[in-house]
Amino acid sequence: MNIPHSDAPHGDSPHGDTPHGGASDGPWIGRGLPRVEDERLLRGHGRYVDDIRLPGTLEAAFLRSPHAHARITRIDAEAARAMPGVRAVYTAAETAALPPVVNEAELRVPEPLALALNPLVRKLPYPVLADGRVTFCGQPVAMVIAESRYLAEDALEAIEVDYTPLPVVVDPDEALLPGAPLIEESWGDNLALEAATSVGDADAAFAGAAVVVEEEFHAHRYVASPIETRAVQAAPGAYDGRMTVWSNTQTPHRLRDHLARALRLAAEAVHVIAADVGGGFGQKGIIYAEEVLIPYAAHESGVPVLWREDRNENLTAASHAREQVHRIALAADADGKLLGLRDDFVVNFGAATFTGLVVPYNSVVHLLGPYRVPNVDIQVRAALTNTAPTSPYRGAGRPEAVFAMERALDRLARKLGMEPAELRARNLITPRELPYRTGLLDRAGDPQEYDSGDFPELLRRAVEMADLPGVRKRQAETAAAGSDHRVGVGFAVYLEATGLGPFESARASVLPDGRVRIALGTPSQGQGHRTSMAQIAADAIGVPFAAIDVVGGDTDTVPHGVGTIASRALVTAGNATHLAGLRLRERILAAAADRLGVPAGELTFDESAVQHSGSGVRVGLAQLVSDGRELSETAYFRPPGFTFSSGASAVVVNVDTATGHVAIEKYAVTHDAGRLVNPVIAHGQVAGGIAQGIAGALYEEMRYGPDGQPATTTYMDYLVPTSAEIPDVQLAEITTPSTLNALGVKGLGEGGAIAPQAAIANAVEDALAPFGVVVRRGPLTPDRIRDLLRQASRATTSPTV
Repeated sequence: MNIPHSDAPHGDSPHGDTPHGGASDGPWIGRGLPRVEDERLLRGHGRYVDDIRLPGTLEAAFLRSPHAHARITRIDAEAARAMPGVRAVYTAAETAALPPVVNEAELRVPEPLALALNPLVRKLPYPVLADGRVTFCGQPVAMVIAESRYLAEDALEAIEVDYTPLPVVVDPDEALLPGAPLIEESWGDNLALEAATSVGDADAAFAGAAVVVEEEFHAHRYVASPIETRAVQAAPGAYDGRMTVWSNTQTPHRLRDHLARALRLAAEAVHVIAADVGGGFGQKGIIYAEEVLIPYAAHESGVPVLWREDRNENLTAASHAREQVHRIALAADADGKLLGLRDDFVVNFGAATFTGLVVPYNSVVHLLGPYRVPNVDIQVRAALTNTAPTSPYRGAGRPEAVFAMERALDRLARKLGMEPAELRARNLITPRELPYRTGLLDRAGDPQEYDSGDFPELLRRAVEMADLPGVRKRQAETAAAGSDHRVGVGFAVYLEATGLGPFESARASVLPDGRVRIALGTPSQGQGHRTSMAQIAADAIGVPFAAIDVVGGDTDTVPHGVGTIASRALVTAGNATHLAGLRLRERILAAAADRLGVPAGELTFDESAVQHSGSGVRVGLAQLVSDGRELSETAYFRPPGFTFSSGASAVVVNVDTATGHVAIEKYAVTHDAGRLVNPVIAHGQVAGGIAQGIAGALYEEMRYGPDGQPATTTYMDYLVPTSAEIPDVQLAEITTPSTLNALGVKGLGEGGAIAPQAAIANAVEDALAPFGVVVRRGPLTPDRIRDLLRQASRATTSPTV
């Protein structure tokens, strides 16, 4: 996928008091340096969990439920235990000492939010192995530990389990009805979460509106599907008794603390290392039962144990995402000015409560987008169903909300007879209105405030790149010719709250050889931390970029951390790196001044050395360390609030009405992520997110039958697009620096994935508008397009009753 790029700076990027590293060509921040990690990975020298092979390692395999809902009446594992090479078989009986998994950090409701909204957030502890009942197809029932994965898989077939099937519910609306099959019997219903919030007087706004549209939109379920599936290896310490765990988790410190509690060990007795990670996208940001069971087996057996998930397990047993049903209404005056919004939406949590308010409330606070909406009434409920549990996936509630809002705006524009881009332009918040408060509370429970941006400029550039007049001309020509191929254009404008707290850590240290190491609480799953964080550190400290090494995801290198989730790493770990670097610079200058007997103010950095400006005398960093001086600083950055990235997507599609095929002729996006540390990495992040958004819009869907059986369990059925299906992306940027941190940066890891579903759906509906087609869900596969055309044809030819 090529990324044609238009350099279009907008505003100034503050450098504050950041030194420029002594580089003759200016600061390191802002340079599009190649990623330093790529050569090692492209040469096959990566060290993923499956590459870490310790002598005597045993391997694990899991027996998973073939039923969506059933009682377990008998388990007999004796034949499996007797098989050659099998070391242990665990069922619920053998793991009774392990507490159920609860993702406490994700389920926690900030006190201000709890006091203001009083939401219902139920907590359903998740058993490490099914105990008496299974609630979704793929739930782990037993674990075999053997001398090889092959032997473990063979032993699974020898385990006898008797099930009594129970009634199943997979639809979230049906799950909330009285009498629905219960996922957690003690609750008496399937309502896992409920919250409501309002601004102004929505009833009055709708009563006085000239135009009202009411719609129902479905955000369908799909899977993060990282190229490297989940994996974990655990090894008990041979001499110090510590448990070392290699995991491709996005949150190593949270995993360490959870394991310490589950295994009844001190936190310092557990060492978690996030090795090289082949993609996470949120799926690896939570704690799973398997991540607890593997260290438990290693602890019990006294030898290393390894498990890596196969693709079928990833599609059926790892967390899913996205499924929401929005019943949304917009009220406007005759000129298209938005007066009010109502939305009552339901989220499908699957068979567990992995993350509580995180995704539903993300949808709530991103629903209004960059638009002025003075009167708002939003209600959200989450239902348990007999499907795989859900968790955040790149965007985490934002793509679902943007799909509902942007589709509703297009429906409103059509009812008003107005160009959709014009309707958006009339309602976008302008730069002079910023900072802007929406009237909602953010995820922390504070008043939601957009700090900076230029949303009208984003839209203007997207419209320009789409060549809107040209598309309208082509539409008229193809309609006149009666062509099967119809073109359409769609837009979607979004924003994203980034920089989730409460903190992140960084430790900057001079090593004995004079190099500088930056240790972070945030592991990387492809974001390029080893490059971008080194650029930040080079400017802050004053040493060359090439003299800096960056490590992340190792709980021994920094004692506390949160992780790489929610587009937070650059904002939180980046600013922590900046602070630690500035402090280390001062410590180095003080040490050099003491050694040379000169004032620190007369010293400057020259490569990996400090030089006295008057005499020219130099002292290397390695020399300062060899004097017995500890040159190390740790910093914690606590963001004062969320900083908002934003963007506008424009899509031109060509729909073949005969076959239903949707071809993307152009995908253009203008984004604003504040000050860019490394434009090459930033553009790659945006383009990657767009690719995943296109995948959800046109290809990917995790489908279940009414019996709770997953229907898309391999890549033969679950359609992940290749590079051939992803078009070139035309990308432009503007820069409105964040006002909430010294670097002026904003997060952008998820931004590209937020708008494609909405923009593509809008474009397809625009193309098929002459046929009366309304797009209310995806993916827009050929069969779905043909169904929409048939439904529209029947609606227009049916006699009026």
